Amino acid sequence: MTAWDITPQGVQGQLRLVGGHAGELAKAQDAMLAALEKAARAAGTAVPGTMARETPLQGPVAPGQPHLTAPTLGPVAAALGEYLRGRQPQLAAMAERIEAAVLGAVTATNEYVEGDLDNAKRAQDAARALRLDVLKDIGEGR
Repeated sequence: MTAWDITPQGVQGQLRLVGGHAGELAKAQDAMLAALEKAARAAGTAVPGTMARETPLQGPVAPGQPHLTAPTLGPVAAALGEYLRGRQPQLAAMAERIEAAVLGAVTATNEYVEGDLDNAKRAQDAARALRLDVLKDIGEGR
């Protein structure tokens, strides 16, 4: 790093854009989860008749309470559940990268404004490495 020339107002404008896009991503993810849940419920089960509604579970039940049950899931619902379990690491990584990028930009810019270019560089490197713990420590002045 030889020199930095940061315009804090420009960073703020970009962070607003990123925040808007992150909000759109969160809405799309919520819509996807709702659609998958709806598809799983609508797909039905491979169990005939009234058994398709609930599956009895084993376990202690408080006196006067109904027996434990869970909805019966069919093969489509099970496959959609497996799909989501497989995608969970990618969904979590997207959120972590967005958080690291935003927090890194904010922290590096604040350190730059305060004249601490070493901490600004540390924040930049921490954001690149997805080290949220380091970014939070820098932001808190540690």
